[in-house]
Amino acid sequence: MRKQLCLLFVFFMGVLSLSAPVTGKQKPEKTVLFLWWNVENLFDAYNDLATEDDDFTPNGKLQWTEKRVALKQMRIRHLISAVEAHPDYKKYPDILAFAEVENRNIFEETLTGIQGVSYKAIYHESRDPRGIDIGLAFNQKTVLLTGSKAYSVPLEGKPTRKIIVAGFSAATHPFMVILNHWPSRSFDTGWSEPKRIAAAKVARHILDSLLAGNPKADVVIMGDFNDEPADRSLKQVLRSTFDASSVRANGHALLYNCWSGYDGIGSYFYNNHWQQIDQILLSRGMLDNSGLSAQEKAFRCFTFFRLFNYSGKKPWPTYEKRNYKGGYSDHLPLLLKARIRD
Repeated sequence: MRKQLCLLFVFFMGVLSLSAPVTGKQKPEKTVLFLWWNVENLFDAYNDLATEDDDFTPNGKLQWTEKRVALKQMRIRHLISAVEAHPDYKKYPDILAFAEVENRNIFEETLTGIQGVSYKAIYHESRDPRGIDIGLAFNQKTVLLTGSKAYSVPLEGKPTRKIIVAGFSAATHPFMVILNHWPSRSFDTGWSEPKRIAAAKVARHILDSLLAGNPKADVVIMGDFNDEPADRSLKQVLRSTFDASSVRANGHALLYNCWSGYDGIGSYFYNNHWQQIDQILLSRGMLDNSGLSAQEKAFRCFTFFRLFNYSGKKPWPTYEKRNYKGGYSDHLPLLLKARIRD
């Protein structure tokens, strides 16, 4: 009997030893978390004589004071901290990009105030009349910068924001981001559409150049396009689609639009309608099982109750019809969690 018990004990110990590596020594998931957000006029309170920023000064029409700047920065930091606290992420964004940033100083100052993460800024000044640019930053502990470049969009009349391209690597896997803030739909959509098509052509040219060198490159295109997925600039020029299988089959030609099948709200509320003008698009390389990979439910329009106004039906803006509201932004942020496949 004693011998049988000893054999039974040895058997169970063997089973436990076989199962231990699966439950006790499982490797943590490696991911790259991307955040895109039009933060709505992240201005300092100083008058820049080279740009049209007079409204965003203490004596300007919007009475933009240091106190209001500080609150704006606090809101942005709170949003980023909320991402880190969310159970689906449990980390700060590895790559974050903001639209409507006035200058490098206000961008870096805002990010420096986030506790627990050290961001490195990549900043290219544009010739936008208001002086707003795209600010890009990365977590120095999780990703490595390999280079960046800014491309101008050829337009008649007033210039627009530059398109930013940056290369990175995470766990030795290279990837690239292309950032956009296309001309607005102000005054008349038909009148402004050719400007967005011009921007789309530049972005497409950049993408084609990257894919010519490596058709399976991992490329993430993010931005406030001021057009929706079905508009010509996105569907015909940039060639985005909701059909992932078509992207996999025609990787050199098509981009996958992450709003595909998304059952949540859009990122911008206009005329009592949610719009999807902020978008994240992916190359074929992002849909395979090597390098960076964005699989099902990798994308989200990130929300929590404080991002909405008192009605709970639309974003809580900093300004609404030039009246100060003190909120986060008139846009909601987008997130993409890409897994790293070895």
